[in-house]
Amino acid sequence: MSEDFDAVVDDAQSRAVLGLAWGGVARFAEMLADQGELRGLIGPRELPRLWTRHVVNSAAVAQFLPAEGSVADVGSGAGLPGVVLALMRPELDVHLIEPMERRITWLSEVVEELDLDNVQLHHGRAEELHGRLKVSVATARAVAALDKLARMTLPLVEPGGRLLAQKGRRAAEEVSRADSVLRQLGGANVRIHEVDLLGDGDVTRVVEVLKTR
Repeated sequence: MSEDFDAVVDDAQSRAVLGLAWGGVARFAEMLADQGELRGLIGPRELPRLWTRHVVNSAAVAQFLPAEGSVADVGSGAGLPGVVLALMRPELDVHLIEPMERRITWLSEVVEELDLDNVQLHHGRAEELHGRLKVSVATARAVAALDKLARMTLPLVEPGGRLLAQKGRRAAEEVSRADSVLRQLGGANVRIHEVDLLGDGDVTRVVEVLKTR
């Protein structure tokens, strides 16, 4: 682990965001700091801001999750946001979908280390699960543009469920470009939520799409 940054920042803000999951999330962050760059999960430039920009930031969608049901985290990669959400919401069934074998190996180690009995791993592309898996919510972070992401995720979502996609500053542009695709796939009532988790002005945009059919 690099000595140039703290893998975990123990402050009131992050504890308020993560609640009872703080300890598990902190352990996850330590694992990422130790192995993330070596295993191609996190770029070296991202390590100094691992805690705030990536780990705690993954909690941005938590407030939009249902009280019960299931979540599919598409393109889970290092486990962001899926592992964080599984720790925060142990009552939800969380499916981590990842096509790369080395990342599935990593996620398997994380699930075992953190004793996540509400997590199921799927080695493959989201499209391979169309017609086989239905969930209440699909999540994705830094996976693809919204039009492409909708094709990957919305077929996994049951009617009345939602897609929750973490996006950057161009979220509104992506929503506009994806309009026809979203309508074709039964997506409606699109909303862009601006979430400032730590109260520091660093806003995360969560695109919420209702699945109508």
